[in-house]
Amino acid sequence: MTAVLRVTDLTKKYNSFTAVNRVSFEVKEGEIVSLLGPNGAGKTTTIQMLLSLVSPTSGVIEVFGKNLRANREESLSRMNFSAPYSLLPYNLTPREALTVFALLYGVRNYRERAASLLEEFSLMELVDKKIGQLSTGEQMRLGVAKAFVNNPRLLLLDEPTSSLDPPTARRLRARILKLIKESRGAVLWTSHNMREVETVSDRIIFLSRGRVVADDTPARLKQRFGQEDLEEIFITIAREPIGEPS
Repeated sequence: MTAVLRVTDLTKKYNSFTAVNRVSFEVKEGEIVSLLGPNGAGKTTTIQMLLSLVSPTSGVIEVFGKNLRANREESLSRMNFSAPYSLLPYNLTPREALTVFALLYGVRNYRERAASLLEEFSLMELVDKKIGQLSTGEQMRLGVAKAFVNNPRLLLLDEPTSSLDPPTARRLRARILKLIKESRGAVLWTSHNMREVETVSDRIIFLSRGRVVADDTPARLKQRFGQEDLEEIFITIAREPIGEPS
C-alpha cells in the first residue's frame, strides 16, 4: 500500500520545552492508525503540525508523496479533520455550514453534498437550528460530517466521539468506518476510549513525553506488553514511560 502520510523526525520546541521529539511514522492508503498517549504526550501538537496550524521546529511531513510545507494548498485540499477544539460558526445552520465548507473546498454539486452528509449523519432534524443552539454532542456529529465534505484522502480525527453517549458514539463510528471504506482514504485517529481504538485501528502509535514508544497492531502490542487490555498498556506507558522501540 502507498504511504499517504509520512512523518520523519518531526520536532516541535517551545523555548526549552520539547513538545514533540523526533517523531517518525507513516499511514498507508486505506489504513486507520490511532495516535495515543497521556495528556501532554504531544498528540495535539503533532496533529496541529500535520494541519499546518503549527510550524515544526525541524523534521519533514510528506502528504501524498510531497513535502507539506512546499505543497501546502494542494495537500490540504485533499485532507480534512475533526476536533473538539475546532468549532463551526455558531450563527450558521448545519446546512449553511456544510454548504460553505463544500464551497471552500471547491466541491462540485456542493448543495447535494451538504444534503447527503446531513442525511448520512442523521442531522436532518437540526437543519433549521443555529449551530450555537445545538448540544455539544450534536455539534460533534456535525463536525465529523464537515470532515467528509471534500471526500478526503487523508482524514485526521481528534477524539471524534468524546462528547457522545455510547449508543450515539457506536452509530457515529459505524458511519465513519463506512465512508472511510468507500473512499479508501487514510485516517489518523486519536481517542482515550480504548475499546473504540481497538475496534477501529489497524495500527496503534503510542506517544510518551513527545516520543514514539510503540508502533504496532493491537494484537502484537498486547503480546509485547503481556496484557489483554489496551487500557492497561496505556496506563503502563503513562505511569512508566519506556524507551523508543528498536
